[in-house]
Amino acid sequence: MSVHERPHPAPTEQVSADSRPRVLVLRALGLGDLLTVVPCLRALRRSMPGCEIVLAAPDRVGTVAVATGLVDRALPTTARGRAVPAGLSWHGPPPELAVDLHGNGPPSHLLLQRLRPRRLIAYRHVKTPDVPGPEWREDEHERERWCRLLRWYGIEADPADLSIAAPSGASPAPGAVVVHPGADAGSRRWPPERFAAVVRALRRAGEDVVITAGAGEGALARRVAREGGLSERAVVGGAADVPFDELCALVADARCVLVGDTGLAHLATALGTPSVVLFGPVAPRLWGPPPHAKHRVLWCPRAGEDPLRPGDAHASLPDARLLRITVGQVVEAVLSHCP
Repeated sequence: MSVHERPHPAPTEQVSADSRPRVLVLRALGLGDLLTVVPCLRALRRSMPGCEIVLAAPDRVGTVAVATGLVDRALPTTARGRAVPAGLSWHGPPPELAVDLHGNGPPSHLLLQRLRPRRLIAYRHVKTPDVPGPEWREDEHERERWCRLLRWYGIEADPADLSIAAPSGASPAPGAVVVHPGADAGSRRWPPERFAAVVRALRRAGEDVVITAGAGEGALARRVAREGGLSERAVVGGAADVPFDELCALVADARCVLVGDTGLAHLATALGTPSVVLFGPVAPRLWGPPPHAKHRVLWCPRAGEDPLRPGDAHASLPDARLLRITVGQVVEAVLSHCP
């Protein structure tokens, strides 16, 4: 099937310094969201080698994408939470191709259509009938969802092609167990006192432990360190995000990563680092690591609950399924995953 085509209008703005045709990818979300579409970005690069790949994403995520070589340039976006940006600061001729990897609704479709791309890749929606595409499926893993979209348009994409290269720099804590207690929403944050109890147990077992924190998570990380018997020097980040090269080096050389359903879990997967991932409101079959002995998922649903999304992924309080995970389960899982 051919990609949806549109005619170019007459250009009204100056062409950018890079005169290659441009592919615009919309994925204005977080780090984990970016890492789940690594296979798609690689597929676009292979299928359109003469084009400049531009990612529309928040600045902190776009910087990461450029650093990994997945895209040539980032187009910073601003939007609240996971909302579709109100507009894009696109300059020069329309994109040769626009790819909606953000969602399946009219807001993201229309945002890209306003740029008049020659071709548009997106999921079908009844409110944008001029956009052909496959049907959206609610029961699909995020990696497979976007690869299936590209395949429908004739671009081969392998959801297993998700690795990124480790940086050449040295880890600030080689061989440590990396514990990340934060997450974007309270429903996906296991209680800090439980993380602290795990840290104490790991230290008794002879493990070195560091606590990582994204911007604004410093107080949480320091509490886990303090109650876990660590000094504040064991906390990496918090006032701001850890620089991506440093974070990659830390995760790549870790013995194991303990984390909730958030971006650092996807980074451990991308770097091939053993991980223990705690799930609550959303099933790991939708967002979990690929089936591999390196990765251990803990999730405690009950019979009769929604098998995919039994809780609210964006709620403020820890999800009931997350609270069913015990300290003992986590300690056993981490120690069994330390090579």
